[in-house]
Amino acid sequence: MPSRLVRRESGLAHGKRLRVAVVGAGAIAGSHRAAYRAHHDDVDLVAAADVDEARVLDFCATTEHAKPYRDLDTLLAEQKPDLVSICTPPGLHVEQTKKVLESGAWVWCEKPPCRSLAEYDEMISAEREGGPYVSFVYQQRSGSAVARFRALLAKGELGRPLVAHCQTTWYRDAAYYAVPWRGRWETEGGGPAMGHGIHQMDLLLHLLAGEGDSDGGDGEWAEVQAMTARLVHDVETEDVSTALVRFGSGALATVVNSVLSPDEVSRIRIDCERATVELTHLYGHVAENWRYTPAPHANRIETEPAEDVGSSHAAALKPVLDAYRAGRRPPCGGRDGRRVLEFVAALYKAAFTGQSVRRGEIGPGDPFYRAMAGAEGKDR
Repeated sequence: MPSRLVRRESGLAHGKRLRVAVVGAGAIAGSHRAAYRAHHDDVDLVAAADVDEARVLDFCATTEHAKPYRDLDTLLAEQKPDLVSICTPPGLHVEQTKKVLESGAWVWCEKPPCRSLAEYDEMISAEREGGPYVSFVYQQRSGSAVARFRALLAKGELGRPLVAHCQTTWYRDAAYYAVPWRGRWETEGGGPAMGHGIHQMDLLLHLLAGEGDSDGGDGEWAEVQAMTARLVHDVETEDVSTALVRFGSGALATVVNSVLSPDEVSRIRIDCERATVELTHLYGHVAENWRYTPAPHANRIETEPAEDVGSSHAAALKPVLDAYRAGRRPPCGGRDGRRVLEFVAALYKAAFTGQSVRRGEIGPGDPFYRAMAGAEGKDR
């Protein structure tokens, strides 16, 4: 194996701004640009790359001085960024992430992380202790209201979680699927369970996992049963899925992912012993989107966070920058970032086989480890 670059000293540790770049100048890149602007004192957006010259020129024109590139290799060689946002389709994430890590830069990668557990493990294997690391953008678990729920749960003020519901019911028309890589197993990796519901499912699993880091504790999911269907769209993947989930604690949950729903909503409801907690929003949430209903026998619970920080790319970026300063693995990476991808793989396996799937059973010898559709791939 060729020798790897030594991890760079963090510019933040010396009061300097990190040099950051964006790969893929499509719509989601705007959220990364906004996140970097929000942390302007810590980062300097120096470059962007996209195969579409007009698109990358338009993106760079909205920045302070980012230089446009047509390819990632040239960007890395000339700009030597410290952190790179990957905003390309999921089929490109493995190759691009490995290139960035090889260059010595950290990666902040959009969802879905990749198309399979095998690809995820391949990306993580390119990391080195102390960095560079890759973190994935699960911005729905950011914000002060999420931290407040986890604190209340950890202190026992809510009691045990008993019943939960996770809902991502959105609407996407035929024009949405006219983009060539969407709706195909080979390029997108899955349907709404991968490309849409993954955010709410990650948030549900994060809320119930407590302080553990995918360590197999009672808060982790334990078993999944599921169904998928293709009811409207002419695509390879599903356009709706449902799942029943059992957690190690014994709690039960239902999960629904859809792109067929004109009344769009993202919702999580968790019934605990002492309160029902419900989050209702669409693409982002603040404290007012959370509702706590105490049980008749329970005392009033102080539910307001000390500061109302909403979920956003900017809020999700802060712990990544903090981790860079400290030279430690950021959240939403490693085992923590893998949790929801394993859950999605289990959902698909359960739907395709008609059998329940337990956490930890999908390993390298399992066809669903290498593809969310199993051995049949796009023929499903």
